[in-house]
Amino acid sequence: MKLYDDPRSGNGYKVRLLLAHLALPYQYVFVDILQGETRTREFLAKNHNGRIPVLELDDGTRLPESNAILHFLSQGTHYWPNGLLEQSQVLQWMFFEQYSHEPNIATARFWLTVKGMEKTPFNMELLRQKQTAGNQALAVMNAHLQSHTFFVGEQYSIADIALYAYTHAAPEGGFELSAYPAVVAWLQRVRQQPGHIAANEQHAAAAGRVAGQTSAMDGRFGTMC
Repeated sequence: MKLYDDPRSGNGYKVRLLLAHLALPYQYVFVDILQGETRTREFLAKNHNGRIPVLELDDGTRLPESNAILHFLSQGTHYWPNGLLEQSQVLQWMFFEQYSHEPNIATARFWLTVKGMEKTPFNMELLRQKQTAGNQALAVMNAHLQSHTFFVGEQYSIADIALYAYTHAAPEGGFELSAYPAVVAWLQRVRQQPGHIAANEQHAAAAGRVAGQTSAMDGRFGTMC
């Protein structure tokens, strides 16, 4: 199994984090987004949308979109709930993440910290708009977490993983998380989960395991590399 990703990507971090929780080995393939490597003919053959992450299975099947990958990998694990209502609530928060959260918080972070931006009046107004919408998303999360340990069913799930990736890095986009104490407390609970890795931490499986070493989960996806 291969993961095409850039370590600066929060969307890629979601996948790396779940892979770490599951102790699944994989080959990490670095794709430099700042050098345009997602727009090459070779990469576009893997994902016509020209975006990372992309998970490639051993049979050559490729699955793009971080939240779709989380859904795929979590099946049959406690990161995906059993009940239909709770499954739908997980999807609810993952849709929220992609529509109201990531486009604002991740974009502000990318402009300020990853790529950098010229601080012209026009650009600063665009940033202000993103930060306003991002703060609205954080407020929604904070209101929910005031009465919930995790986002769905009081159990850590891929909904939390999807929202954690860019929320914990929100200060890099100019967001002040101290204004959202329930979110801050939830971030700490996520960090305490078994197998948690930081965004800048190299997952042991990605660094390469001893040949022949397998995970208890390997049978679900075929032989991993």
